[in-house]
Amino acid sequence: MMKVLLIGGNGFIGSHVVDKLLVCGARVCVFDRRPEQFRPPLKEVEYVVGDLDDLPLLYEAVAGSDAIIHLASATVPATADLDPISDINGNLIALVRLLEMLRAFPIKKFVYLSSGGTVYGPTDVVPILETHPLRPINSYGIVKVAIENYLRMENYLRGMPYVVLRASNPYGPRQGHSGVQGIIGTHLWRIARQEPVEVWGDGSVVRDFIQVEDLADLCVRAVSDDVVGCFNAGSGEGASINDIVFEIDRVVQATGGPPVQPVYKPGRSYDVSRVILDITSARDAWGWKPTISLSEGISSTWDWVRSQVSSDEA
Repeated sequence: MMKVLLIGGNGFIGSHVVDKLLVCGARVCVFDRRPEQFRPPLKEVEYVVGDLDDLPLLYEAVAGSDAIIHLASATVPATADLDPISDINGNLIALVRLLEMLRAFPIKKFVYLSSGGTVYGPTDVVPILETHPLRPINSYGIVKVAIENYLRMENYLRGMPYVVLRASNPYGPRQGHSGVQGIIGTHLWRIARQEPVEVWGDGSVVRDFIQVEDLADLCVRAVSDDVVGCFNAGSGEGASINDIVFEIDRVVQATGGPPVQPVYKPGRSYDVSRVILDITSARDAWGWKPTISLSEGISSTWDWVRSQVSSDEA
C-alpha cells in the first residue's frame, strides 16, 4: 500500500485530495501548519502539525513515504506582490530545502501544484499549451516558475520523478472566505453574509475555473504512475467574471436569495486579460477529464456555503 505525504493537506485543495487518496486505498500522512478549518481530523489519516522550516519534524514525516504531493503555499498572488521577499523565503527556499532533504530518500513520485494562471503571463494564444513561453508578471508566478525549474533539475541530475500541475482557478466546498483568493467562493460567502460583491475592472477578464474534486482526482492520478513533466490542470473552458456573476445570480435566486448586484472597482495592473488552459496533455497522460460543470459546481458550492453560514448562526 502506497504511503503518500500530503504537504498542505489540511487546506482547501488538500482536504479533497485526502478524500480521493483514501478512496484509492492509500496511506495518508498530512503535514500542515494548522488543522482543517471545516471538519475534524479523520481517523484514517496521520497528521503532523508544523512549519516547513522545522527540518527535523519534516524529515520524520518524509521518512517512510513513497510519494509526496506538495500543495502548500505561504502566499497568494496579491500577498506575494506586497512582500516578494516573504514569497521567496516561504515558498522557493522552503521547497529547495525540501528537495535537498529528499535526496536521502527513494521517493517514487513528487507532485507539485503550480499555477496555470500566473506562470504564463500575457499569452500569445488561447487555449494555452504547456509549451507556451513562461512570462510571469507577478512575484507569485515568478516563484512558481523557479520551483518548476528546480524540480526539472532534480529529475535531470538525480532522476527524481516529478509532475507539475499548473492549476487554473479551483473552487468548491471547503474554500475559505478570507477574500484574498478564489472569486467564486469569495462571492458566495459575501452573498450568504449579505455583503456586497466586488468586481475588479469591467468584468471582462476571462479565467478557467476547475471544481476542486476534479483537480483532486488529477492529483491522485499524477502520483500513481510513472508519467513525468508539466501539465495544465483546468477545465479547458473560459468564463468571464461577468459570466460568473450571472451564474451565481441564477443559482442564488433559484434558492430564494436576492438578485446579485456587483460593485465594480478599478482594474488591477497584474490581471492578465484572458487565461484558458489547454488540457489535452493531461487527458492523454491519464485519461482524465473534468466531470463537474461550472453550473453544477457553483450550485453545490452555494449549498455548502449556506450550510456553513446557517451553522455559524445557530
